[in-house]
Amino acid sequence: MSSFLRPADAAEPPLTLPHAQASYRPVSSHLAIAPPVSVVIPAMNEAENLPYVFKTLPDWIHEVVLVDGNSTDDTVSVARELWPDVTVVTQRGKGKGDALISGFAACTGDIIVMIDADGSADGGEIVSYVSALVSGADFAKGSRFANGGGTDDMTPVRKLGNRVLTAIVNAKFGARYTDLCYGYNAFWRHCLEEIALDCAGFEVETLMNIRVVKAGLRVQEIPSHEYHRIHGVSNLRAVRDGLRVAKVILRERGSRRKRAARPTLITGDVR
Repeated sequence: MSSFLRPADAAEPPLTLPHAQASYRPVSSHLAIAPPVSVVIPAMNEAENLPYVFKTLPDWIHEVVLVDGNSTDDTVSVARELWPDVTVVTQRGKGKGDALISGFAACTGDIIVMIDADGSADGGEIVSYVSALVSGADFAKGSRFANGGGTDDMTPVRKLGNRVLTAIVNAKFGARYTDLCYGYNAFWRHCLEEIALDCAGFEVETLMNIRVVKAGLRVQEIPSHEYHRIHGVSNLRAVRDGLRVAKVILRERGSRRKRAARPTLITGDVR
């Protein structure tokens, strides 16, 4: 892991130090970093939401990787208009987990941030995730229920289910999470070698959270606020996806605590 901290003026251009051979990117008035940051956005028919999502992304990030789940609207063209250098990955499989794995494989940054395309997450929070990582964490996990977090989108049933599943994971794996099923996270790229993702659906977030604990990685929760989806309808189904999460927990509980193999589920064409 490599990270660099120094006071910085956000208005200043990146500073290149010949001895360190590193280009610093001002992140805030007190922080500049050398590690490049990639942002992965899985999207399917999110053309109406992307302008809100991209508007909140910091201009200091290294790259945006959009994973298109075979959209039938203008998702790809809108993304390219908003962020001309965007990397577009065409998803060959199905499901959020498959999309994220495809996006992670296309990233070139040392830090990877995963964020939803529905406008529910604020890209301005990325600075908090990155700050946690360059300060020593391996995995920065968003939480809607940590102090300072919140949600406008969860129904009482989903809140209850998330609370129960979180308690089970904490008890079974020795974690101390306040939120389990949330898709706003960031991590050093080397973590992918430790957690080896191999699921296709919404349960991918739970799988990541369990495997970082099993791998002994350093986790820091980041308070995050989840807003309502701006346009469209979510593909999440509380009961169906809750059962899939429960199956992942049972499966992982039965597996041995060891470094996982490299991912085998990598799909998608980069263009």
